[in-house]
Amino acid sequence: MTPFIAEVIGTGLLILLGEGVVANVVLKKTLGHNSGWIVITVGWALAVYVAVVVAAPYSGAHINPAVSIGLALAGKFDWDLVPIYISAQMIGAMMGALTVWLMYKDHFKATENGDLKRAVFCTSPAIRNLSSNLFSEVVGTFVLIFTILYFTGASIEETQSVIGLGSLGALPVAFLVWAIGLSLGGTTGYAINPARDLGPRIMHAILPIRDKSPNDWGYSWIPVLGPVIGASIAALTMLLLS
Repeated sequence: MTPFIAEVIGTGLLILLGEGVVANVVLKKTLGHNSGWIVITVGWALAVYVAVVVAAPYSGAHINPAVSIGLALAGKFDWDLVPIYISAQMIGAMMGALTVWLMYKDHFKATENGDLKRAVFCTSPAIRNLSSNLFSEVVGTFVLIFTILYFTGASIEETQSVIGLGSLGALPVAFLVWAIGLSLGGTTGYAINPARDLGPRIMHAILPIRDKSPNDWGYSWIPVLGPVIGASIAALTMLLLS
């Protein structure tokens, strides 16, 4: 498996399971309907676990453009590989979102609320205040990348010129994402991953979903720019402290 394919598959699994748990909770007539925020945060954490287990041996399991950018800024990843990884992550995210829609198609039809349908695919703020929303995504992603950089700092392995996260094991990253979701996710839905939000948001725009809400492109830059800023600050902070 090449790093590109690993990032496609890993990100696809992340979105399939992560957005799958959102669909299970918010869409009508599912067995998990209205099971709540804890279920969603656990589901996303376990989605990260599965994705990292599969992709880590081959690509380092970035599965997130913010991780690729943060590692490159910190000097732990080749900048030439960043566009390749981000392309793979976007493809994987869109494939994962498509699969969620196919699986829950009957439940999308049974749900009248267009905002809930959109929530399966992408994030939106609990209170819309773009400056505060951006800050939330910056802080959440800072915690993600800053901690990952310290996870990897003691034992980085290099395989075929790709510096990966495989030596971590998957559980620490899953627990990290769970902690972010529980503590910081209530403001914006903690995208903390540009591909996780933008790829599925594009799929929401393309797919023939009846009575869906608008895609809210006016907000869509927040879960893209916020994670990039957060990752950049995390990498620069780590370099200053090292």
